[in-house]
Amino acid sequence: MRSTIMPHYSIRNTKTPLTLDQIRAAAPSAFAAEPYHKTSSRYAYIPTVNVIEGMMKAGFQPFAASQSRTSIEDKRAHTKHMIRFRSPDVAVAKVGDVFPELVLINSHDGTSAYKLMAGLFRLACTNGLIVSDSMIGTVNIKHTGKVIEEVASGSVELVEHMPEAVDAVARWQQIQLSQAEQQIFAEAAHVVRFADSEGKIETPIQPKQLLRVRRSDDSRADLWSVFNRVQENVVKGGVSAYDSTTHRRVSTREIKGIDQDVKLNRALWTLGQKMAELHN
Repeated sequence: MRSTIMPHYSIRNTKTPLTLDQIRAAAPSAFAAEPYHKTSSRYAYIPTVNVIEGMMKAGFQPFAASQSRTSIEDKRAHTKHMIRFRSPDVAVAKVGDVFPELVLINSHDGTSAYKLMAGLFRLACTNGLIVSDSMIGTVNIKHTGKVIEEVASGSVELVEHMPEAVDAVARWQQIQLSQAEQQIFAEAAHVVRFADSEGKIETPIQPKQLLRVRRSDDSRADLWSVFNRVQENVVKGGVSAYDSTTHRRVSTREIKGIDQDVKLNRALWTLGQKMAELHN
């Protein structure tokens, strides 16, 4: 049975960890009492809430939660969800307003195994950045019965490599980009955001608009500032332009789907890495 698409809802607390009740409000599928009825018989059901509690006992506290939307009514309680954790042990390794995070993704409808990724959170603009695989690998964990133990061990593995991501931020802050380099970065991000599967782009939004400064702290020309301007304009939306074809003004929407969010953030981080390599 299908119905209207349920609204996407997410919650992030920048200063204190989320409670289980807050997570339940933002990502109820993490608390599913059973798997989606169409999952394979080989699927070992481990509720995400059990993993969340295991992470909390290990010292990782949840600071953000979100859930994918679906038009299939009986699937709503089982869709993909994302929980972001921080650990006091790695918080001291932050650079300025940037905190290392662990990003946990799972679903109870059989569409996703547990995925654990390294992330960065920038307090100034509540950007949730996800580090690309080229920096810190993703830990994929199948639903086989030992999920909690494997997530715990995977967390330790990723935390050991967190300084690499933090060091990258520090390096990018020292790299100054020319106007031409900033434009190149924006053009590459424009393709990542708007190109279809054939590479065609049909939007009046121009690459230079992705360089729009939303706060004075990001007006600098260093790679980290440029990256954050582009990342926020790409992911948060709100960029508008006049469409001469339809004769009306259009605005980009915030990226709310978990898969697209992860894909765009990883691609943008990779662009940043490539730009940094050119300055080595």
